[in-house]
Amino acid sequence: MASNYRILVVDDDPDIVEMLQYNLTREGYQVAEAENGKKAIAAALAFKPDIILLDVMMPVLDGIAACRQLREMSEFRNTHIIFLTARAEEFSEVAAFEAGADDFLTKPIKPRALLSRLGAYARRDALQEEQDQVIEIGGLRIDRTSFAVYKGENKITLPKKEFELLSFLAATPNKVFSREELLNNVWGSDVYVIARTVDVHIRKVREKIGEDNIKTIKGVGYKFNTD
Repeated sequence: MASNYRILVVDDDPDIVEMLQYNLTREGYQVAEAENGKKAIAAALAFKPDIILLDVMMPVLDGIAACRQLREMSEFRNTHIIFLTARAEEFSEVAAFEAGADDFLTKPIKPRALLSRLGAYARRDALQEEQDQVIEIGGLRIDRTSFAVYKGENKITLPKKEFELLSFLAATPNKVFSREELLNNVWGSDVYVIARTVDVHIRKVREKIGEDNIKTIKGVGYKFNTD
């Protein structure tokens, strides 16, 4: 599976890039690299990565700005983007998720933890590819094979995590899920994200599909509403 998986490493520290490239290549991943956000966008267009490991603080174009630009391109709406962050950086996780981040890795990076994290993403992607399911509910048609959502005749484009969150809720309508349950089932228990991440993604989904389908249960969580 790893041999078919492409990872773009973006960091202005050549030692970090060399370490990541060595460990990822040894594990069987295809690896490309870039030293700043501007070059990352060009490399991503040429390489078509499944995952982008993206440093936050870089010259020319920082990671947040690069992530935002990548998410505006249809080719990268479903690409996993994982930020590499130093502990001392003053940086808002909410701002990163707003830009389209999926996950974070804290420097100094531990190779075993990195490979475990990437393996979890690869396994979930492989499982998703095996699923052949269309959910029709609440005026929506959710095609899990093509990551497409239709409302009537209108196609609604959602980034991957927003799509997975919507399809997970819609698969069990009227069941209330806590933020922790949604984090574990959509992001995975081995991925570090904060509960606020769910709220950010729910808001973005509502902006695109309308306010009626996903209901907030105060103090509990969210459900896909058919009442």
